[in-house]
Amino acid sequence: MIAAYGSLAPKRYMYSDVMKITYSCKKQLGKGGYGVVFKGRLHDGRLVAVKFLHDCKGNGDEFVNEVLSIGRTSHVNVVSLFGFCLEGSRRALIYEYMPNGSLDKYIYSQNPKEILGWERLYAIAIGIARGLEYLHHRCNTRIVHFDIKPQNILLDKDFCPKIADFGLAKLCHTKESKLSMTGTRGTIGFIAPEVHSRTFGVVSTKSDVYSYGMMLLEMVGGRRNVKSIVNKSSEKYFPDWIYDHFAQDEGLKACEVTSEVEEIARKMTLIGLWCIQVLPIYRPTITKVLEMFEKSLDALDMPPKQSFCELLESPTNNMEVQSAWSETEEIETLEIRHVKDMPPTRDIA
Repeated sequence: MIAAYGSLAPKRYMYSDVMKITYSCKKQLGKGGYGVVFKGRLHDGRLVAVKFLHDCKGNGDEFVNEVLSIGRTSHVNVVSLFGFCLEGSRRALIYEYMPNGSLDKYIYSQNPKEILGWERLYAIAIGIARGLEYLHHRCNTRIVHFDIKPQNILLDKDFCPKIADFGLAKLCHTKESKLSMTGTRGTIGFIAPEVHSRTFGVVSTKSDVYSYGMMLLEMVGGRRNVKSIVNKSSEKYFPDWIYDHFAQDEGLKACEVTSEVEEIARKMTLIGLWCIQVLPIYRPTITKVLEMFEKSLDALDMPPKQSFCELLESPTNNMEVQSAWSETEEIETLEIRHVKDMPPTRDIA
């Protein structure tokens, strides 16, 4: 399978070579449910992050297929895969090294706005959206990530964001507008409603848009969207709180927003609220999100406030939930046709 890709395939390394690259796994960068990441260096001097995967079973065909597909991506806002290792149950991915780590360590810090600043946060938000648009619409193989969150956004030396960790990604043909899948995948707090329950509509690229919106609101709030310990119960779920306080000055002041950067903060908030609409049909595509960033704040409308319980209990809204299945598919198909007619992006590295 690998030989068929020729020079397009990422380089395959022996496990012994991977151990040399990581100096026998001396410097750990992080770990998660899918593996442990160590810092390493290739023979040509390039620094890399090597992710050793846990609990690997089977003959590896699915792993190789995923590696080859992601290995063919090339975009400034998607982390580069330099190589991989597959020896029985031993599997590892070799990525470019990101010296500034992941986004979460900045936005969940004590003074996130002082470290990054609103202008840089805004640029990071746009960069992530561009990376997602590439994965959704400009790849040879469409990729739905399914785990967009601050921990999976890496920052290079210039704080350029790069989407990483494709362990949960779903690959599909570019003509497919909806995905067939079993089970739930993603991280609690970022999972789109339709991924958790098909009652809300079909799973599609808009499932990533929901996760992106939740992340965008965390960037604005400088906190996790769901907080267990708060002064008031109304502050527990940040998206509801910021929606209710958006028109009030104290709402954005609580997020360390000054008059100089108010437009940036308000625009990020509005776009985030549109992205987390419960029903996929009301969410923008990621292409539309980029268009919204280019508009002035006055040109953006406030989205409706949707409630999970109200949508399911109200007969009228229940019909909307059911119709969302067919309408989401239709809109996604139209979006595919639109993007395919557009000239190639200049962002592709």
